Amino acid sequence: MDIIVRPTAGEVGEYAADIIEPFVRAGATLGLATGSTPNPTYIELARRHREEGLSFANCDAFLLDEYVGLEREDEQSYYATIRREFTNHIDIDDAKVQSLDGRTDDPEAEARSYEDRIRAAGGVDVQILGVGANGHIAFNEPPSALDSRTRRIDLHPTTVADNARFLDNEEQVPRQALTQGVGTIMEAHTIVLIATGANKADAVRALVEGPVTPGCPASVLQNHPRTTVVLDEEAASQLRR
Repeated sequence: MDIIVRPTAGEVGEYAADIIEPFVRAGATLGLATGSTPNPTYIELARRHREEGLSFANCDAFLLDEYVGLEREDEQSYYATIRREFTNHIDIDDAKVQSLDGRTDDPEAEARSYEDRIRAAGGVDVQILGVGANGHIAFNEPPSALDSRTRRIDLHPTTVADNARFLDNEEQVPRQALTQGVGTIMEAHTIVLIATGANKADAVRALVEGPVTPGCPASVLQNHPRTTVVLDEEAASQLRR
């Protein structure tokens, strides 16, 4: 695991984009995270597309997770969010941006199908990740088995409270999600985890320096051979080393 610290969230986004750009030029399969943390990276990648000709036309993409119960057209669905925040601003074919169906009548079958689709694409070449304040990656809440696969999961109250900032109030946040499992994420060839802000400092310390444990699902990344953790100074503030 490589640890990179940059002064600001904007500089974190630029550094993460530097890692991801060669994969884009090679027509890689991208793993996309939603939420506020990766947005500076997406803004920088979209700028490179717009101003420097970086093309995503040969890329495929898979989202990490999706709320249960939301229509794809709902502005809070991750299907809609990733398009609004990123993929509508680049030249990737929209049909190649795949996500879990939160409205499925058979979550188990949908989870198996998603695993099959990732496998058929040759796996995720570079996975962008954030980390929750409680150490979750994607929606793998603690404790999550470190070999878990894509599945439906109940969201922790902390996650619900954190995500309420994107809606009018906490009552509107779905209580369940479909998520790639920890084991699924660990099969990505390269992982770029981004964390910014003081509220992520404890989680960063646990994932980087703590024991590998289901109590902090992100800690399993210590066992991944090609993971880079890119932090701003606030997120890195609790690291001892």
